[in-house]
Amino acid sequence: MPSPSYILALDQGTTSSRAILFDHAGLPVASCQREFAQHFPQPGWVEHDPRDIWNSQLACAREAIAQAGVKPASIAAIGIANQRETTILWDRATGEPVANAIVWQDRRTAGACDRLRDAGRAAMIAERTGLELDAYFSATKLQWLLGHVPGARARADNGGLAFGTVDSWLVYKLCGRHVTDASNAARTMLFNIHSLRWDDALLALFDIPRGLLPEVVPSAGIVGVAAEQWFGQAIPIAGIAGDQQAATFGQACHRKGLVKNTYGTGCFMLMHAGHKPPQSQARLLSTVGWQIGGATDYLLEGSVFMGGATVQWLRDGLGIIRQSSDVEALATSVPDSGGVMLVPAFTGLGAPHWDPYARGTILGMTRGTTAAHIARAAVEAIAYQSAELLAAMQLDAACEVTEMRADGGAARNDLLMQFQADLLGIPVVRPRVTETTALGVAYLAGLACGFWASLEAIEHQWQVERRYEPAMPPERRAELLGRWARAVNHARAWATPE
Repeated sequence: MPSPSYILALDQGTTSSRAILFDHAGLPVASCQREFAQHFPQPGWVEHDPRDIWNSQLACAREAIAQAGVKPASIAAIGIANQRETTILWDRATGEPVANAIVWQDRRTAGACDRLRDAGRAAMIAERTGLELDAYFSATKLQWLLGHVPGARARADNGGLAFGTVDSWLVYKLCGRHVTDASNAARTMLFNIHSLRWDDALLALFDIPRGLLPEVVPSAGIVGVAAEQWFGQAIPIAGIAGDQQAATFGQACHRKGLVKNTYGTGCFMLMHAGHKPPQSQARLLSTVGWQIGGATDYLLEGSVFMGGATVQWLRDGLGIIRQSSDVEALATSVPDSGGVMLVPAFTGLGAPHWDPYARGTILGMTRGTTAAHIARAAVEAIAYQSAELLAAMQLDAACEVTEMRADGGAARNDLLMQFQADLLGIPVVRPRVTETTALGVAYLAGLACGFWASLEAIEHQWQVERRYEPAMPPERRAELLGRWARAVNHARAWATPE
């Protein structure tokens, strides 16, 4: 019987679910993507129906297999990458969610975080978790669900409910196990990144019953078998990682000092920090990258909440483009932004500011400002936010970064990539395979089942498609970054805690 020829990667994102089949060369042979509904019940609230997440992901996986025309027996394993921090609570007996998922972008628990900060808890949380005390993470979202879903607290105390991030939910639906990997556990604000265990002091602080929590498993390792009913044959689930850790792995950033930036719904810059948790002085995050064979790799991370979502706002909120891919043509129809600065703080600002009350701001408009200028300012805003992250990261790591590896949907935008290189003053490199989130978790699953032999074999497959060299004079770069800093100050001054 021939050996399996493919790995199936499930890439469950914030606005869509994707499935990609990869071959031994690490190249995609079939893919499918489906958007699903976003729910905004109140200002600052963002929710998903967990059933939409599951149904869209399952449909994508089946369609990718059908599109490739392969038999399920030719698939060696499944890897799962997921939007992180998004919080799901479900009934153990029925497998049904008890409420909508609270998405990572949701800001409803900002006040709870403020109260913890005022009580002097931020330092303890940061020391144990490597995270900033913020509504971004899962702990206060889960606490909110237990306090606001009727009967949830009592059912949780009695062992009737299960909590999980999206990886846990998908594994549970596929094979019935309640697990997560360390990369996702590290994003809950309940996991100690030094001991690599759920932390009793944090569980007590947030009043979370331990019985709600999934078992923490390695990022590369067989954790279960997807039931035959889903794909016509049982397939091992052998890799799990949060989407940004998976993308870092897929970018072959396996050595200390290598940096990648993913341009997706948000933007996420991660630097390999070695095998000990790094300590940030610039309000960046220290987080688990992945666990393989008993070894833990750590990352330094900065997060931008509104990356590609800013372009979606141009499409859905302003209606100045019909589809997201139209933005580059509109933005390049003018030579620059005409002095317009857009700070897309629609859900607050992430690193290095961590200001949940900042609000979206457009500055510098005149009677001559057009939709094209606003579109260009929106694209440039993605690069400005990422430039802030790299500056903070280099200070924290005390090292000089010589290139940045870019991936994600917006990495296909040549205007954005060139402007990013200009702002950073270093080359931006786009790999041959830009779906590095899916590729990374495929690599993790493939390592676990012997589909790929080693990290060296994976690194050998990584190839550059295009390299963007910086062309902006240093004085112009400094001028623009100074203007951006002033615009951010306006966005942060606009709103204050209620």
